[in-house]
Amino acid sequence: MSEAAQPPVIAIVGPTASGKSALALQVAQAVNAEIVGTDSMQAYRGMNIGTAKPNEADQRLVRHHMIDVWPVDQAVSVVEFRDRARQAIDDVRGRGTTALVVGGSGLYVRAVLEKLDFPGTDPDVRARWESRLRDVGAPALHDELRARDPDAAQAIERNNGRRIVRALEVIELTGEPFVARLPAPEDVYPVHRFGIHIDRERLDSRIEDRVDAMWSDGFVDEVRQLEASGFRDAPTAAAALGYGPVLDFLAGECSEEQARQRTIDDTRKFARRQQRWFRRDERIEWHNHDDAGFVDAIVDRAARP
Repeated sequence: MSEAAQPPVIAIVGPTASGKSALALQVAQAVNAEIVGTDSMQAYRGMNIGTAKPNEADQRLVRHHMIDVWPVDQAVSVVEFRDRARQAIDDVRGRGTTALVVGGSGLYVRAVLEKLDFPGTDPDVRARWESRLRDVGAPALHDELRARDPDAAQAIERNNGRRIVRALEVIELTGEPFVARLPAPEDVYPVHRFGIHIDRERLDSRIEDRVDAMWSDGFVDEVRQLEASGFRDAPTAAAALGYGPVLDFLAGECSEEQARQRTIDDTRKFARRQQRWFRRDERIEWHNHDDAGFVDAIVDRAARP
């Protein structure tokens, strides 16, 4: 099928716990779409509860892509994720079906949908920063990043050592701020973007409810099982929200309640960063999370070229 005849991509973005997955399921059924996730952690096998991965029933209801792609001990770059996700989008659109891209990570959404040229890497520079990470830990290295590039530090979680190292590597190689190197938007596909707006108080409440549900569903046992297979040393996956605090609890470094509260606090901070990122994108059409006409608005837009 020619590019001109293929349907546009629909993107649904917003902070964690805002209802993206539920909305995407409704839209996908209404327009016969397939969902392409841009949650890098849902792409790891075995990380189900902590990433709010679509369950088997939802995956039977609507076909999902970028779920359970890699083992947890594999380091996956943004470029590798981008290439795999674009393969899925191209396959979906090539069959004349709508690809519904869903995600809360602004960088991953942009990487998949836009023409971004990522700076190269240097093994010696990377090794030096990775050694520094092992010596001082992610939070201390995050402080070093903040001193060099406050905007990059604001966009990267304090426990995500791999992204902190990458940012410092790029800054050293280019002599420029990390975040500032993102170019002006240029889409790879025709895209219609929709964002979920939700007020802070409501979002905070939903995040706490989600974390409580994670604990009730056996999140600690999930992390314990992953740890037995070497998860603690996973280069990328172990940085996922919630998993670090539970690993600390399992190591006796904090109480279970402290791990739960840290997960809530970290998720709320992450959600703030997500909201700030997406708010800068003027291409996004925003609707309230409880807008009864939200699905219809997306369905109507999906029918246009």
